[in-house]
Amino acid sequence: MNTPKNQARAFSLVEVLAAVSIIGVIAFIFIPNIVKVKADSEENVAISRAEAINMAIASYVQASGRLAANSNWSSQPNDSARYVLAAPFLAYAPSVLADYMPNGYSIDLPDDIATLSKVSLTGPSGTITY
Repeated sequence: MNTPKNQARAFSLVEVLAAVSIIGVIAFIFIPNIVKVKADSEENVAISRAEAINMAIASYVQASGRLAANSNWSSQPNDSARYVLAAPFLAYAPSVLADYMPNGYSIDLPDDIATLSKVSLTGPSGTITY
């Protein structure tokens, strides 16, 4: 069949609908996986930052001496004040504890650092053991 020279060639409606439906099926398959990967990465960031705070507390104790560090730490009224003591030993730490953790995650600093216990990490699904 001969086509006139001034008529442009194009995709038919069926071909366009088939391409769009294939893209939709692929998106339907991969979007839940992308959401899960994002949630897993946020949890990994929270765990990593909790471990960094544990190391900062250990560094604070080493730099200040066990008795002085424990006395000064225990005299602080809340976690925010305790975080200020440990923050100089963290790399790239914000000045506020709430800004350090990803959204939906929180940590509780120990009240007493005589035994150097870990901070407790809580996420959207509850307490996280790391």
